[in-house]
Amino acid sequence: MSSPTGPLEGIRVLDLGQIYAGGYAGFLLATAGADVIKVEPPDGENLRRRGKVGGGAYYPFAMLNGNKRSIRVDLKTEAGAEVFRDLVRNSDVVFENFAPGVMDRLGLGYDDLREINPRLVYGSVSGYGRSGPYTSYPAMDLTVQAMVGVMSTTGFPDSPPVKAGPAICDFMAGVHLVSAISMALVARARTGVGQRVEVTMQEATYPTLASSLGLVMTPNRTANMTYRSGNRHGGYSESPYNVYKAADGYVAILCVTDQHWVSLGTLVGGEALATDERYRELKDRAARNDELDVLIAAWALAQDRQTIVDQLLAVRVPCAPVRELPEVVEDPNMWARGMLRTLDHPVHGPITVNHSPLLFGDGERADLNPSPGLGEHTDAVLTDILGYSEQAIADLKGQEVI
Repeated sequence: MSSPTGPLEGIRVLDLGQIYAGGYAGFLLATAGADVIKVEPPDGENLRRRGKVGGGAYYPFAMLNGNKRSIRVDLKTEAGAEVFRDLVRNSDVVFENFAPGVMDRLGLGYDDLREINPRLVYGSVSGYGRSGPYTSYPAMDLTVQAMVGVMSTTGFPDSPPVKAGPAICDFMAGVHLVSAISMALVARARTGVGQRVEVTMQEATYPTLASSLGLVMTPNRTANMTYRSGNRHGGYSESPYNVYKAADGYVAILCVTDQHWVSLGTLVGGEALATDERYRELKDRAARNDELDVLIAAWALAQDRQTIVDQLLAVRVPCAPVRELPEVVEDPNMWARGMLRTLDHPVHGPITVNHSPLLFGDGERADLNPSPGLGEHTDAVLTDILGYSEQAIADLKGQEVI
């Protein structure tokens, strides 16, 4: 069966992304059918270079850059900048996640590029935006987590702030960038004119704090209230809601409705606990969180992880085993749905990679191609799209522009 056609088929994207935010945005666009051309500097984008250090750095690049083509162009040279301008004339989207001002200094900012292609959608991601007092601040996932409040809400109340394990600020920004680009393409279909779209890591991450922000906004909060709730609900407004130790691991258990509690309470302490007036309503349970955690912890510790999960799922109580990463990459649901698959990579051999979480039409996912080698498609792109001659390409190579 042939690979399904994505909704962005026929859209050409120049991907100047680096590390995670830009890399992931380009990957989502590519797996949606766009022709994504990754424009890299002479020694490759940062994530590719990181792989030379060793360890697991090669995998994120392979994971985030499948289904793209790579060209190698030195944009710091005038000849390289002109190659890029030629590509812009023949493209629909350009996006980058450099520090604000970098593209302008190269003469390749939005104001420059829209002069040569008024239909261009130009996307940018930065830590804090092109305006505002933080615009010059260096931004990586850790620094944005610190600034936006992720770290102050992560960890246990009696412990120092802790970063979230995943690079959530980078990936939230990447997802929002794809949304903004898609919306701008819809607007262009109506007006015939492109536009600039901008996403910041700070602003894309802030809404994820919704539960904890409820504590800030509540009028009766106490001055010494901690926003680090451990594994409890960020707003302390769901109960029970925690991670409990089993005989062979940990299980996450929570009750969103009163019926959830009746079902869980029956398992933990029989009908007497399930109908106890002290725990009947959410406000009562929230006020007695500590008591409930002691009861549930004792029940859980006497059983293995899967037994607990099986019992709870049978009565529709939200729960999940706390898995280690080796278990996660073997997840049967993601393998069955095609989200995870084995890819024969020309450099790394057979590796497990993820597809895009975005499904279209009947849900069949397109084929995945391996991440490209640095500049692997330079000649083909310049020949097929721009019509450069063999001599012109040889001259650019001789000048080390490509």
